[in-house]
Amino acid sequence: MYLKHKIFGSIFNIFAKFPIQDNMISFVIDSNESFSGNLEYIKNEFEKKGQYKFNFYYKDKISFSSLKKLATSKYVFLNDNFFPIAFMKFKDETSVIQLWHAPGAFKKFGGSVENKDMLKLISDNTDFLIVTSKNIENYYSEAFQIDKSKIKPLGLPRADYYFKNHDVDGLREKFNKKFNISPDKKIILYTPTFREDKLYNNVFNYLDLKKFNEQLADDYVLALRLHPKIKNFYSEDISVDGDYIDCSNYKNEQELLLLADILITDYSSIMIEFAMLSKPIIFFAYDLENYLNNERGFYLNYKKDLPGPIVYNDDELITVIREGIDISNLNSFLKTQFDFIDGHASERVVDFVINEGGKNE
Repeated sequence: MYLKHKIFGSIFNIFAKFPIQDNMISFVIDSNESFSGNLEYIKNEFEKKGQYKFNFYYKDKISFSSLKKLATSKYVFLNDNFFPIAFMKFKDETSVIQLWHAPGAFKKFGGSVENKDMLKLISDNTDFLIVTSKNIENYYSEAFQIDKSKIKPLGLPRADYYFKNHDVDGLREKFNKKFNISPDKKIILYTPTFREDKLYNNVFNYLDLKKFNEQLADDYVLALRLHPKIKNFYSEDISVDGDYIDCSNYKNEQELLLLADILITDYSSIMIEFAMLSKPIIFFAYDLENYLNNERGFYLNYKKDLPGPIVYNDDELITVIREGIDISNLNSFLKTQFDFIDGHASERVVDFVINEGGKNE
């Protein structure tokens, strides 16, 4: 099953015989995604520290030149799974750091649901796993099948975005112009997650858009951002005539979170990042029992631990928006998910790998 990964590892191990370049840093990325998020913030931080060379290794492309640089890098950063690492023999001087692309702990993933043996092999070749809080170390230890001593609660580098100086008014003005929105209206961002059971992926079967707008359109506009799997496989089913904004192709997701006044989601981990902004979140869980029984499950108690109210139909959803959204659980939720909310996660990670975590001869 993993033959191609073993072959890749064997080729890599040939290049690993070359000497380490102390100023070389490799980022393992997908070619279909722009270089952004955690890895970009880490690169920017290294650029402040000194003269480093950067290698972008694309998972789905063959480049012996880039592979040699990967094998001789002082630091290797990942933002997602890369199965060949299970069969790659890095030199002792190299540090392999898994940043992971999602904050906190919400839905179960990785070794909590499958692939335990393979993930254990990968984690044996990973030096550090960066998480957002010591409180979630046990979950990540299980998900990655990694020893807790390798887990470092230093924060989410991409979350530093929210502490930059953004011209929010200017961004909102551009957004209004792009989508023809009145500046007086508040933005409700709806981010439904993907369900394995396709019956529940057509969100407008459960949200009556006409009724929603009749009662709320004077004050709010609904912006829909579909999960990529829903967008790619079910978007034709979901397209309806009605007054809403389709932001599924909006390039900067974090900018949307910055602009949104309210988030509606269900089982998406995006809510953890949005919670950092201390803005209201509603959980529209129209298929909760099916999801609990047939999907991945949660690390948290869904009905007790969330930072906002749960609603089960569009009438309840509309009522909560009109009458006010309870955010009393928000601060306690944030404390379980983040040890730091300060805009310095990238700095902490880079300082750690250079000083404490870096391997020196």
